[in-house]
This record gives sequence, structure tokens and C-alpha cells, in this order.
Amino acid sequence: MTEHAGVVRGSAEDRVRSVLELLGDWLPRQRWYAGKGGGDPELVRLGGLQLNDVGGVPGPADVDVWFVQATTPDGVAVAYQVPLTLRTEPVPELEHAYVGSCDSYETGGGRRYVYDGPHDPAYLRALLRLLAEEGEAWAGEGAAFGRARAVRPPGGWAKDPDSPTRVLGGEQSNTSIIVDAEGNQPIIVKVFRVLAGGDNPDVVVQTALATAGSTRVAKPAGWVEGWWPVPGGKTPAHGHLVYGCEFLPGSRDAWREAIDAVAEGRPFVEQARGLGAATAEVHVTLARVLPTKPVDAAALDALADGLLARVDWAVDAVRALEPFTVAARTAADAVRHLDRAPDLQQVHGDYHLGQVLHSASRGWILLDFEGEPLRPLSERTAPDLALRDVAGMLRSFDYAARHSTVGLDPEDRRTLAAQAWAAACREAFLDGYAQGGAEDPREFAVLLRALELDKALYEVVYETRNRPTWLGIPLGAVRRLLVEAK
Repeated sequence: MTEHAGVVRGSAEDRVRSVLELLGDWLPRQRWYAGKGGGDPELVRLGGLQLNDVGGVPGPADVDVWFVQATTPDGVAVAYQVPLTLRTEPVPELEHAYVGSCDSYETGGGRRYVYDGPHDPAYLRALLRLLAEEGEAWAGEGAAFGRARAVRPPGGWAKDPDSPTRVLGGEQSNTSIIVDAEGNQPIIVKVFRVLAGGDNPDVVVQTALATAGSTRVAKPAGWVEGWWPVPGGKTPAHGHLVYGCEFLPGSRDAWREAIDAVAEGRPFVEQARGLGAATAEVHVTLARVLPTKPVDAAALDALADGLLARVDWAVDAVRALEPFTVAARTAADAVRHLDRAPDLQQVHGDYHLGQVLHSASRGWILLDFEGEPLRPLSERTAPDLALRDVAGMLRSFDYAARHSTVGLDPEDRRTLAAQAWAAACREAFLDGYAQGGAEDPREFAVLLRALELDKALYEVVYETRNRPTWLGIPLGAVRRLLVEAK
């Protein structure tokens, strides 16, 4: 960032301009930034919040939450929540979260060192205090509009604002912080980075399941909901900013357990059967406590049209799919002619082995009910087919089995062993799902195949663009679904 960025001109507007200049350089480099490859964004501050930090190590700071809209040259606009801390001295231990520096407009002036809030104890203290007190927060005087309030559901619990914290890495759309990991009731707090007007399904769905008595989700501890302006709109947007729920120490994600089993040559049949039963249990509970919708001819037409659009998009993006075009379109269009399909209901929406934990005391625990974070919230909260979650998990078993055999000959014993492992997990999962109280997915074979194909086509495009050496995994699935199955 050039040195002139953030020079003081003596007003709050100048400070906003200074920080936006810093964010213009910093924001596109974050993992959760949605506009990668779209060119330099134009940033506008929509609003913000001021939180109160009473001090501690490494000392007090100004804690500002910014609501920023980034518009790329192609006209795509995405709103973000960017918590920032502003300090009068640089903090070496926060170097990894450094955003930049600018001059202050307050009385006394001086340089301000700006950090990404979730990595700064000052922001975390202020956030935990807000949750503990079920408090409210507003924008400061002269700043753009913003308002927030914290909510604790019945049975939710607070944590000491000075509790030890640890930020998790590797997330694509949020920032999660583990609070008091060694305590009696540790929690994990998720800061939603991409702002979307409306209720976040991660909060709504898990709360509904927990209220219904389900032990297959983490118990909600509390959340923060906020209001921020919409450009050109008279009514502010409302949505969730932060969600906290219990943290389960000692648990392992199902992906890690599965790939360890593959590496060690161990079967995973019993685990897959149990996971199928747990998935069915969650789907049955969701159908009982949240709205459902019968599938009629119009819904089947819409589903078929969406599947056909995915085929055309994938074939246009990856030439290797061209030989499968006719068969893929036929499989997708077959959905239109079904005489029966399960009701639409609330689902997970982005289900795979990495979205499930195994706890020694609780068994399988499902996580992250956001759906695909970059899809519009209206799509993520709309009733869908539970079979879409089933298809996602079946594809995940395939990945767990085959990722270690990429590049091997199809007749290599390791390739054949992976194929047998995936097939055994598939049948065990479907058996468990049927035994868990839901309809057997195999009774809807045409629909399940179309949904698996839809997922595999997306994976082909993804791997072509991101991990070309893994392309054989989903491409092989397309071949099996369209050629070998026939």
C-alpha cells in the first residue's frame, strides 16, 4: 500500500476514505473474498458498528465493525463484514493480521495501525462481552448507519470475555474462533464475512434441530443479528453477523477418519451405516419442525431445467465432457417424467464428509448448515430435496477413496481396492439412511443418479480450474453414472 493512503484531511469522511484505501489492497487477498479474478473492486462503506473493549493484553484498541460493499468491474456487488481494530502502536504478534496504517482524525492525531479484528484480542473481548450481556451496538456519531444486538436462546450460555481464544484457519467464507477450549463448556464463534439479508440457515436450522431435541447438532450458545443500509434502498437489510455454538473437543471430522481408513486398508462400513442413519434422523426432524412442500409437475420441470443448465454449463467449460453430453442431458431430462418424488424440505445444502464430526460421547454431529455460502440466501433457505444431501455424501465417499489413487492404472490393485471401498461405503450409507427412518434413496434411482451427476459435473469444472491432477475422480464418476450404469 502506498504511503499516502489514509492521509488525514481533518474529518470522519477522510478517515473512511483512508481505511477504504487500505481495504482495497487487503480485501481481495483474503480467502473469504468472493470476487477473486474479477478485477480491482470499488469499495463503499455501507455502515458499521462500534464495540467497546475495556482493555487487556496487548492493551485497549478502537474496535470498529465495517460493512463494506465491493463491486468488481463486471458489476457484481458483494457485501462483507470486516471487523477492524485500530491501535496507536504496532503489535508484533498481530503482524499476520495487519491491514495497514493511516493517520487519525481524532484530537491529538497520530498514526493508527489497523488489524483484522477476529485475530485481535480486543475485538474478541468486545464481541464476547456483547454476547455475554445480550447487548446492543450501534455506529458511532457521524458514521454510516449500523445496529446489532446479541441473542442467547434458552439453554445458551455466556463465556468470560477474557477467555482464551484460538482462530481456526483454512475457511473459505467465515472466520471461526474457539473460545475456552480447555473449559467445561467451550464454544466456537463463527463470524460471517459475506453479508446477506435474511436469516442465515446455519443459525435457524441448527437452532430448530436443537430445540426439537436433536443431539446431531452442536447446541447453540448465541448469535448476533444486525441491520445495515442497502444502496438505493429505503429499508435496511437484516441478517446474522455472528453465531456461537458448543465446541466438541476431541472430535474428528469424518473426512479425516475416512481417509485414514483408506490409507490403512480398513473398512469403513459400520461408520458409513451409522452416518447414514444420523443423516436420515436429521432429515426426518427437519421435515417435522420446518416447512415442507410437495413436488408437483412444475417442480419437476424446474428441477430438470436446472439440471440441464448444469450440464450445458459444464460441457461448455470442460471439453472432456463433450462425449457425455447426450447421455447427461437424457439423465437430467428424465427427472421431468417421474411420477413420484420426495417432498421438498430444509436440507443441509453442502453436505460431505468434511461437514460431519465424530464425537466419542455423541456419535456423528452435523456442522455448517449454511449451504453453499456464495449462492443467494433465498436459494439456500428454500426447501430442497433431501436426496441432494445424500448425493453429496456419496460423492464424498468417492473422493475419500480415490484421491490417493490419482494417476494409477485402472487395474492397479490399489485402484481396485479404492473402488471396492467406495462401493461398500455407498451401500452401507444408503442402508443406514433407510434404517434411520427416511425413505430408501434407492427407491428414487433416477432422481438420485441425476443429483449425483449434477454434483460430479460441478466437480469436473472445479478440478479443471483448481486441481487438474484430480480431474480423473469426478470424470470417472460421470463415466460410471452415464456409461457403466447403463
